[in-house]
Amino acid sequence: MAVGTHGESFMETDPPSPPGSAPHGGTGLGLEGLAQVAGKIREAVESVIEGKSAVVRLALTVLLAEGHLLIEDVPGVGKTMLAKSLARSIDCSVRRVQFTPDLLPSDITGVSAYNQEQREFEFKPGPVFANIVVGDEINRASPKTQSALLECMEERQVTVDGTTYALDRPFMVIATQNPVEMEGTYPLPEAQRDRFTARISMGYPDPAAELEMLDAHGRSSPLDRLGPVAHDADVRELIEVVRHQHVAPAVRQYAIDLVTATRGHPELRLGASPRATLHLVRAARAYAALDERDYVLPDDLQDLAVPVLAHRLLPTAEAQVERRRPEHVVAELVARLPVPSLRQ
Repeated sequence: MAVGTHGESFMETDPPSPPGSAPHGGTGLGLEGLAQVAGKIREAVESVIEGKSAVVRLALTVLLAEGHLLIEDVPGVGKTMLAKSLARSIDCSVRRVQFTPDLLPSDITGVSAYNQEQREFEFKPGPVFANIVVGDEINRASPKTQSALLECMEERQVTVDGTTYALDRPFMVIATQNPVEMEGTYPLPEAQRDRFTARISMGYPDPAAELEMLDAHGRSSPLDRLGPVAHDADVRELIEVVRHQHVAPAVRQYAIDLVTATRGHPELRLGASPRATLHLVRAARAYAALDERDYVLPDDLQDLAVPVLAHRLLPTAEAQVERRRPEHVVAELVARLPVPSLRQ
């Protein structure tokens, strides 16, 4: 059995459940069922996105962690294609929002309109009332419009004219954005970035994957042939399984150590928030579940540290001059901080 530095077990102390059974307090799906359903979703997405297995896995991790995903990269590398393929692989409500400079907050949340026949105001829900909301080029809208997502991303609800409306579960925002150096973009506010569980970059495909893409996308888009391979009820069950993943005290302390180290780093003027700690542990639970493990390892936190923490950090002016990015700082902290030991 794996143990931490103070003797805490990284695994559940209770007897292991039979293969495919639910974890303690969970649903009837279990880790084996989670791996099967998640595998179908991954295969469906990878039939559209070639050569990006790690990116697809991270997107699935965020989905199962009840988080939100920010996809940042240059135009034309498949950001929107990834978001749309993940959304189409699940049989649930999906709405797409094209963020533009003239977009208003009410265009996202909805608006109360006066009904002449009933002589009263009625609420017209906006596109945020969906299981998966795809926000395309989110940083091309003004910060005022971007802030319309703050409440729904954190509290899974929307308040319009003093009335609060709950959002359906699962609820996930998948937003794409171009680098802020590009023309016509607004930087995301710190509060907005902090609500995204992880940020990923697609990167350019390798030559073999790009050649395969020419064959697959040359005549028609494989996205047109992509159908749902899971239901929203399946995703809710998977999320429930992930919630019951075991995180040992030593692993929780390691997560806190990683986040705390960013707050006093000389190259950062803004460190990670307590919400970042929570997102890191939630994502690690999902990451472990995809490996069919019912416990979290320090390795899971290390793999997720950069995508979960880096986009929340602000470098100092000196670090920017030296082209030191938050990703570099987080990677160095992961390499430097002591890891809870594993003893058999």
